[in-house]
Amino acid sequence: MNESTPALGKVIKIDEARIQDHLGTIVRSTVEETLNGLLDAEADRVCGAGRYERSEQRRDTLAGHYERTLHTRAGEVRLRVPKLRKLPLETAIIERYRRREASVEESLIEMYLAGVSVRRVEDITEALWGTRVSAGAVSRLNQKVYARIEAWRNEAITGSYPYVYLDGIVLKRTWAGEVRNVSVLVAIGVDADGYRKVLGVAEGAKEDKAGWSGFLAHLKARGLGAPQVFISDACGGLVESLGEHYPDSRWQRCVVHFYRNVFSVVPSGKVREVAAMLKAIHAAEDIEAAQAKVFVLSISPTVRPSSSP
Repeated sequence: MNESTPALGKVIKIDEARIQDHLGTIVRSTVEETLNGLLDAEADRVCGAGRYERSEQRRDTLAGHYERTLHTRAGEVRLRVPKLRKLPLETAIIERYRRREASVEESLIEMYLAGVSVRRVEDITEALWGTRVSAGAVSRLNQKVYARIEAWRNEAITGSYPYVYLDGIVLKRTWAGEVRNVSVLVAIGVDADGYRKVLGVAEGAKEDKAGWSGFLAHLKARGLGAPQVFISDACGGLVESLGEHYPDSRWQRCVVHFYRNVFSVVPSGKVREVAAMLKAIHAAEDIEAAQAKVFVLSISPTVRPSSSP
């Protein structure tokens, strides 16, 4: 008996992974059966009568089914969605599917745009939703969002924008596994009611005359009229391009960029004092008051600046 005991220990062996998989299959099939039953019941309610039932209250008849997958906590299930001949069938189940599908798409797009690799996206989706999204699915979603972006970038510019801000932003982008700096040119318009709107974005362009000239030509071709004032930094290529494409518009140097240029040559211990002086000058009601403030501060640098002229 003692010699046979070790052999008997191998007779009863519990495979937990197989049991979990079997239980998961049972749960998914139950959920799938329940949801399909609810869909059929919803179709009967909309039709006003059950399948093959003769009734004066009948408003429509069934015209078959089509399949659609739904991601649930129990896993992916297949729905047999009824099709009606005349009336639309809108159910809470389908609406939930659409919301879930949209949220998954948005999450995938955000992950990709944030620089997450396709392989990592596959792992994350499997961990979050229990379903592994293939590289092909990620690629198709990217093509969809790129098409939307291009449509937005080329849509006609309507309305009047008295003020337009121009600036270049440097962003980091993952390209072939390498992080690179990419310049993005941006135009933000302010309408007559004071509301701001992004009018245009050009990725990959350099902040030189050629880049700004091409961007301004793009804005003009889409319908941007001559604003009263363009506001930007003192980039020589930008200012020169404005004179070529919008000669009737005035240009104003951006105050924020001006402050940054000034602070770059000011000792760190004096930045706060100089900032207070600049703000006091810009808070003046007119140019005469601003010049008077400059004179006072220049001859009495120790005078505490105030916002009043």
